[in-house]
Amino acid sequence: MRFWWNRFGPLFAAQIRKRRVRNHNYSNWAWHLDEVFVKINGELHYLWRAVDHEGEVLEAYVTRRRDRHAALRFLRKAMKRYGNPHVVVTDRLGSYKAAMKVIGNEARKETGRWLKNRAENSHLPFRRKERAMGKFRSFETLQKFVSAHSSVHNHFSHERHLNRRETFKQNRSVALAEWRQLAA
Repeated sequence: MRFWWNRFGPLFAAQIRKRRVRNHNYSNWAWHLDEVFVKINGELHYLWRAVDHEGEVLEAYVTRRRDRHAALRFLRKAMKRYGNPHVVVTDRLGSYKAAMKVIGNEARKETGRWLKNRAENSHLPFRRKERAMGKFRSFETLQKFVSAHSSVHNHFSHERHLNRRETFKQNRSVALAEWRQLAA
């Protein structure tokens, strides 16, 4: 299974991402930025994530440091693919402030005690999968897994608790049909 995922996961994730960007199924209304501590062979790394206001993971990026340079690279990568957001919700980490000052959208930054709960909750599926896989062993496999996992999770996550059963079933069947097109 792991061989199949390593071989075809990035291909499917790239196609899903291309369709999402091409069809403009994303919004620049609000981004929630957060970083997660991840250990690889006992060494601490940082997983930066951008989540839109609906809870879909836009971008994930792994770095060895948690400084202005890493935040700047992450923001430039996300903005190159998805454009400039109207509002950026972050925690009070100084790296975000310094990076946004360089980019020029410091005025769009918002911080608050519970504002970034959307980003914090988006880490849960990743943490569940990380625990099931028995942690990660290299920097490259973590980056490859995170980019593929977030795209596939976004594709199949339809928030069942918010929709009626008929709407959920319709969305799920559309997602499965699109997945079969990608796999064909």
